[in-house]
Amino acid sequence: MATLTELNVYPLKSGGGIPLRTAELTPRGLRYDREFMLCTPEGRFLSQRDHAPMARLRVAYDGEVLTVGYPGADTLVHKAVDDGPVREVTVHRSECQGTDQGDEAARWFSERFDVECRLVRFTGRRPTSRGGGEVAFADGYPLLVISAESLADLNGRLDEPLPMDRFRPSLVVEGLGAYGEDEVRLLRVGGTVVELVKSCARCVITTTDQATGERGREPLRTLARYRTIDRGIRFGRNGVPREPGILTVGDPVEVLETVPTRPTEDPPPH
Repeated sequence: MATLTELNVYPLKSGGGIPLRTAELTPRGLRYDREFMLCTPEGRFLSQRDHAPMARLRVAYDGEVLTVGYPGADTLVHKAVDDGPVREVTVHRSECQGTDQGDEAARWFSERFDVECRLVRFTGRRPTSRGGGEVAFADGYPLLVISAESLADLNGRLDEPLPMDRFRPSLVVEGLGAYGEDEVRLLRVGGTVVELVKSCARCVITTTDQATGERGREPLRTLARYRTIDRGIRFGRNGVPREPGILTVGDPVEVLETVPTRPTEDPPPH
């Protein structure tokens, strides 16, 4: 039997993650996940892709107060606003809406990254790219599931092992085997059910040290050698909740339905 070994939520898109012991799985993913986002005054989202130091943001959120720390700066303590002006914003090519969180928060973030930006809180409804689910400010899906053995296999190919936080997963599962998530369509996790709807194409964020914000070449260089599928470097699977509920680290994980996968060339570790 496989087991849930990690739960992570990211209240601020591209900010630091929060490891949890227990979390509520809602139709839109883990509660509070990607509820906040930074965007330009024109509404284009900001992320670690273009601003690697965002990895150094340390975030806490209790549903009312967003607390954000950054090295060398005073901590931002922000009471979430739900009645401010609503901005039209975009995440990649997806149009959605966010409630502007005011000038003080905007000024704090703008000073950190030397770029004019606004902090917005998700409002409205945004469908997933496929799978019929809902999502807040995540790129396209509310969940990312990765097998612990997949990272172990990758680390066996690297000169220096990398932590799981490089991949910013929602759920980490142990017991599926290396890349076993590729073969799964439906997972029962504790009392919840998650459908894995597509493999996750990885970007430059995986090369960003989540503690320091420094950027290198791995793991994309190595993953490209054996995990390039359909012109994307794939690692982990995007998921959509089908039966919400409470998740707890240590919950049993059962594969309810599998899907066939395309074979990939698998060179030996160097």
